[in-house]
Amino acid sequence: MKVEFTDVSETKKTLTVEVPPEVVDTEISRITLGYARQARIPGFRPGKAPVQVVRKRFREQILHDVAHDLVPRLVGDALRDRNVHPVDTPKVRDLQLEEGKPLTFTAAIETAPHVEPGDLATLSVNQPQVPVSEDDVDQALSRLRDRLAKMEPVEDRGAEQGDTVVMHLSRRRLTGPQGVELEAEAAEKHDGVSAEIGAAGNPPGFDEGLLGVSAGTQKTFEVTFPSDYEVEEMAGARVEYAIEVSAVRRRVLPSLDDDFAKDLGEFATLTDLRGRIRQDLEQDADRERTRRMRQDVLEQLASRMTGEVPEGMVAREVDRRVEEFARRLADQGVDPRQAAVNWDEFRTQQQDPAIATVKSVLVLDAIVAQEALEVSNEELDADISGYATRAGRSLTEVKAQLAQQDQLESIRTGLLREKAVSHAMSRATIVGA
Repeated sequence: MKVEFTDVSETKKTLTVEVPPEVVDTEISRITLGYARQARIPGFRPGKAPVQVVRKRFREQILHDVAHDLVPRLVGDALRDRNVHPVDTPKVRDLQLEEGKPLTFTAAIETAPHVEPGDLATLSVNQPQVPVSEDDVDQALSRLRDRLAKMEPVEDRGAEQGDTVVMHLSRRRLTGPQGVELEAEAAEKHDGVSAEIGAAGNPPGFDEGLLGVSAGTQKTFEVTFPSDYEVEEMAGARVEYAIEVSAVRRRVLPSLDDDFAKDLGEFATLTDLRGRIRQDLEQDADRERTRRMRQDVLEQLASRMTGEVPEGMVAREVDRRVEEFARRLADQGVDPRQAAVNWDEFRTQQQDPAIATVKSVLVLDAIVAQEALEVSNEELDADISGYATRAGRSLTEVKAQLAQQDQLESIRTGLLREKAVSHAMSRATIVGA
């Protein structure tokens, strides 16, 4: 077998491979025999068709299987022989595979560049001030009070801003986007709908139709959506709503006193509750302070990586960022496919941050190698056990699943990188400490 290894650049390598015809024919024969044992061909008993017939009938599938089995093994062996570690799946091109002829192909390989982390003692990290004020405590207490508000029926007046209207609702589009005329649509009917007047998610103009209603009110009103509305199919559309109100409720906030604190179960006075809130806020501030310092270190480390950045790693990081943003939208109840997001533009915007992330990862990996950092099996188990506990599953069960999915090493790699960050921060000069 002939293998030619070419250094195209610091991160790009090329393998050109030629496999002798006899090796190719041996593989073709092996795959063909597997087909022959299972093939069902008219005129022959199952598994009894001549090999020549099977080879002719399933030629394309057999050649595909030969390439699928042989090429990755050849590439893997060639890279191991040269101690080359790709950072992305090799891309095979110019594949030529025929019976009686050599198998030839080219594989494009991406590798991590050589990185020198430099003297970590020269890092200088600012320790930001994240103060917790009495106003912060007041705001947190107010949010807690809002969560404990009770809903009471409103019977002596019509619905006002902040009230919740419970109703049977039907909705029908009278026109499409930008006022385009539609064929008559059937109304969408919904029972037991609750809508808070003034809520951010309400359609524009919807709140006005609810003001003043009371239990028993039946009402029909129209809403015209703005021409620049974020949901494209509703932009400029005219919609008819028909409602039948079953109840109007208002939020009643509890008094901020010692009884309020006692109702939470573990506080004797409101002062005690404020003390716990301040303690929690200060812990949050410590986490935020650490996060900013960590980000400062990562940015400084990324700036030390001046060589070529592997394109495949950057592409994967961009993909990860896009998927994460789509998940956040979905968690907020927004369909990513319907959101007013230019995804091509979003991907372009993520390119530079992705490059910075990849650079910092490469430097962290270099620190791991330079400092001979390790993650013990006990540390790996401790990390996984946290997830297992939250999921209500055993550590053994979760580890077996992760091993089956080939995810254990990626978890270990993540822990190693966290150790590298901690090591870099321990060597850095902290300004403002």
